[in-house]
Parts: sequence; C-alpha cells; structure tokens
Amino acid sequence: MSPLIVLGSGERILIRPIRRNDKDLLLDGLHRLSPQSQYRRFFSPKPKLSAAQLRYLTEVDHRTHEALVAIDQSSGDGIGVARFVRSSEHAGDAEAAVAVIDPWQDRRVGTALLEELAARAREEGVERFTASVLATNAPMLKLLRQFGDTTVVDRAAGVVELQIELRDAGIPDGLAHSLRGAARGELAAKPHHPTSP
Repeated sequence: MSPLIVLGSGERILIRPIRRNDKDLLLDGLHRLSPQSQYRRFFSPKPKLSAAQLRYLTEVDHRTHEALVAIDQSSGDGIGVARFVRSSEHAGDAEAAVAVIDPWQDRRVGTALLEELAARAREEGVERFTASVLATNAPMLKLLRQFGDTTVVDRAAGVVELQIELRDAGIPDGLAHSLRGAARGELAAKPHHPTSP
C-alpha cells in the first residue's frame, strides 16, 4: 500500500501504514488538532498519551488493529490518521476512527484515509465498522455514512453509536445492497421469458 493521492486542490498526500517509529509524528499531529477537533475525536479536551498508550497506537499488528497515516508529501508532516480495531466478540466488526489536523479538514483527507482503511478492513475480513461520534459532529457523521448502509445503534449522552456495513469495493450502492440481499436469501430472481415476435 502507500498510495500517493492528489487532492482536488492539487496537493499530494501519501497514505501508509503506521510504523512503530511514528510516535513523534503521532504526538505532533495530536498537538496540531484544535481543542474542538481533539474533543470531537477523544470526547475530552487536550488528551495526554502515556508511553503505553503511544505504543498501543503505533505498534499495531496490521491485522486486528490497523492504523494508516496521511503525510503531506511536500513537508513530510503527518496530517491525519485512521484506524480500526477488530471486535474480540464479532470478527466481522471493527471499531473505526479518523482524525485530520484542522488546516487539512474539508479537503478530502478524511475521505481518502477512510477509503484506504475500508479497503484494508475488507482484506482482513471485516464486514462492518462501528463508530462512536458526537451527535454535534455533523461532518464526521456525513463522512462515515458514505462508506455503506448505516444504522444508528444508540444515542445516549450526546454520542451516536453507528454500525456501517462496508460496501464491496467498486460496486455501486444499489447493486451492493441487492447482492447482500440475494446472499441472505431475501431476493429471488424471476425467470425471464422473452416474448416471441
């Protein structure tokens, strides 16, 4: 992996798996999030990461826990991260999260990160993402809904719990929905009887 992505504005970003030596890159990105962005991502202002938490976030196995970083190609700075952690109870489920530093928000960096994360998830057999999002975080709710059929599982204390069925790559929404329905036996094809002229 490590695709080079050209954004609509012409800037180039690199998306690659996180590495164990990316601790400083991750910390720098965390410090470059505005208080509002920190709160939206971590549900608390100015989170502090212990050495153990930093190891957990950067020393991943890339199977049950995947993390991808977006790098500004011109500066080498980290500008975003997306990750999934597979559920220990349901192998087809994984909790997903994404954060993009403020100057790069609304430039499709989050979309690019989640597209690559969803592709990695499908490779590992993940069928759906789960996510906890603040009810006031409309941009993130909109972004996550782009990746598949979305169900609101719960709304409590201002947090929306989502379940997103990952779309099959490259298949239009309607067809993917029909294929999943057919696989579950919910759809039946009618035999075609062409009329003779």
